[in-house]
Amino acid sequence: MPLSIKKITSRLTFRQLQVFKAVYELESYSKAGDLLGLTQPAVSSQIRQLEQALDQPLFEYVGRRLFCTAAGVRLAQSIDKVFIELSNLQTDLAEMKGNIAGELKLVAVNTAQYMVPYLLRAFLDLHPQISVRVKVVNRATALERLNENNDDLVIMGMVPTDKPLVTLPFLDNVLVPVVPNEHPLLKQSKIGAQTFLDSHLLVREPGSGSRLALEQHCQQQRLRFTPSMEIGSNDAVKHAVIAGLGVAVLPQLSIMSELELGKLKIADIDGFPLRRSFCVVHPLAKHPTPAMQAFLDYIQQNLKQFERMFLGS
Repeated sequence: MPLSIKKITSRLTFRQLQVFKAVYELESYSKAGDLLGLTQPAVSSQIRQLEQALDQPLFEYVGRRLFCTAAGVRLAQSIDKVFIELSNLQTDLAEMKGNIAGELKLVAVNTAQYMVPYLLRAFLDLHPQISVRVKVVNRATALERLNENNDDLVIMGMVPTDKPLVTLPFLDNVLVPVVPNEHPLLKQSKIGAQTFLDSHLLVREPGSGSRLALEQHCQQQRLRFTPSMEIGSNDAVKHAVIAGLGVAVLPQLSIMSELELGKLKIADIDGFPLRRSFCVVHPLAKHPTPAMQAFLDYIQQNLKQFERMFLGS
């Protein structure tokens, strides 16, 4: 090994590389510190030591914005390769022991976030050496990430049929029409679908799967879809309904507590609830890693248990 390389490696630590990677990806010292459990001065100190070891500036401020230098970009490329090799090493060593290890990168659409922690609990009991990262996004972003092959698996409903994807349906996504407790509609013996939709309908933003499901239903049933307000998350829509701003069609999984407490009521309307499927999805050309395959096998083997856990059936 050349002397210069020996000098660099003797002064580098994996912690420094980890800190650099966090700052590079988040474009912020403070956000990197929050992610890693470090103070901002500690992050700055690690980056300063790394710059001294490499004898190159890695970041610079222009105004108040942090930018990566050319040397920093090159270092980021090398670090990615180092961490990929370490992940592969961890997987290979675990397989030699008969275990499954490595990283599993999951993306979940907003609606699925209510179930993912419960899916993961038993899975991680079975495979404690697998490290899981979960990112919650709306459906439009999930589709973008699928196209870019950014993740291992995506948990979503409303899977497009015009793309080469592997799809594993595993649970009903039940979308129910809800009103606040003591809403005037509840006094009617029969609630018409159009009457409900015209009662200040609150909806998610364009690109949301639950909104798309409702739009498709309205189109098929020739119902007018005229939202009175767009709101950016299921939780925000739920609280807007409770506050009396209007009515909504929401995933039943997202409002279980409110239904039990009586804050929300499911309206009895012909054609509802809407039923779609939650699915685990990945690109057809993607070769599953051992961690991916372990999760797919786990889902496939526990379909009945998930129905009982989430739907009570």
